[in-house]
Amino acid sequence: MSAFRRPVAATLIATTLAFASAFIAGCGQGSNAQPMGGGMPPPEVGVVTVAPGDVGLVTELPGRLEASRVAQVRARAAGIVLKRLFHEGSDVRAGQPLFSIDGAPYQAAMSSAQATLARANANLGQAAALAQRYKPLVEANAISKQDYANAVAAEKQAEADVVAGKAAVQTAQINLGYATVTSPISGRIGRALVTEGALVGQGEATPLAMVQQINPMYVNFTQSAGEVMAMRKALAQGKLKRAAGLEGAQVRVVLEDGTEYPQPGRLLFSDLTVDATSGQITLRAEVPNANGTLLPGLYVRVRLEQAKAGNAVLIPQQAVTRSAQGDTVMVVDKDGKVTPRMVKIGSEQGGNWVVLDGLKAGEMVVVEGFQKMRPGAPVKPVPWTPGGPSTGPGQAAAPAAASASAPASTAKK
Repeated sequence: MSAFRRPVAATLIATTLAFASAFIAGCGQGSNAQPMGGGMPPPEVGVVTVAPGDVGLVTELPGRLEASRVAQVRARAAGIVLKRLFHEGSDVRAGQPLFSIDGAPYQAAMSSAQATLARANANLGQAAALAQRYKPLVEANAISKQDYANAVAAEKQAEADVVAGKAAVQTAQINLGYATVTSPISGRIGRALVTEGALVGQGEATPLAMVQQINPMYVNFTQSAGEVMAMRKALAQGKLKRAAGLEGAQVRVVLEDGTEYPQPGRLLFSDLTVDATSGQITLRAEVPNANGTLLPGLYVRVRLEQAKAGNAVLIPQQAVTRSAQGDTVMVVDKDGKVTPRMVKIGSEQGGNWVVLDGLKAGEMVVVEGFQKMRPGAPVKPVPWTPGGPSTGPGQAAAPAAASASAPASTAKK
């Protein structure tokens, strides 16, 4: 509540109390009314009992979803596309055939390489036999040493021709295999970028389709370097406690419609470098996506617990009056009277305020029934029911519970 609105609210409360007092006085003059001297029962107000504890400080940051693996399917063999072998938008597995390219030229090249290898093997056999026959002859000085050396060299050359022939056959097999384009990874394939009859692979590897692995998904988000430095300073001074296992910490994803994705993710890493243009630090988390609900490119918000506030309290937002002069709550003392109390507010957590200072364990804070309170008059505190139907003076309909042990779900950036 702003400083401008607070006097207006105070005036409304005072007016309401005046009307209530006049109404009670008028009713007291009736024949069925109980005399004022008999004492009216104290009004009931809904309260929560303060229970300090460690409260996780959850930061909510903007992020964007990204596929964990992305592979472009490209044509590595030049030729005409004969057939598309998949359904667009379906899930494919690694090694699954996707396109068939005309492989007749590559089959012919493979046959030629195999023939060359066969000729090299025949030459090797002849050269080896000649070298073996010349060996005893040169020892008996029946032939010159030069003739024997030429025979041995011919044998070595034939062996090299065989190795080259095998390599040519292997190359031809690889090129023929490229005529069948397969998926490099398992994932979901998009639309086909070419149709049957298209000439692909001429001069460059033509893109044919894209496969994305969407389980798990990555969510990339950024945080201000100033916030990170302030939190590290508070941790160093002992004002905050470090969240257990920050690397690998649990994160929650909030979708565009405001609903929270049911499965939590985990923090993978926090970048060590600050972006010079934006002053932001990049973080990445991994989120399971077995049913394919999350889609790449979707903008989301990420809730991450980075630290814990010790001896803190969560109370409903409607229990706190915020102004330029400070934040105030109404506390019921041991005599049943209500007194204002200045408190120190931290961040917002799922419809509650994190109170860092100003309240003690066991104290009762008024959440509902402010209009029933009178200056100096006692009240009857009753437990406040969060989100319950207003069936009694002490119950209220509210968005969230106030409990120091409740999990924190959101925080203002």
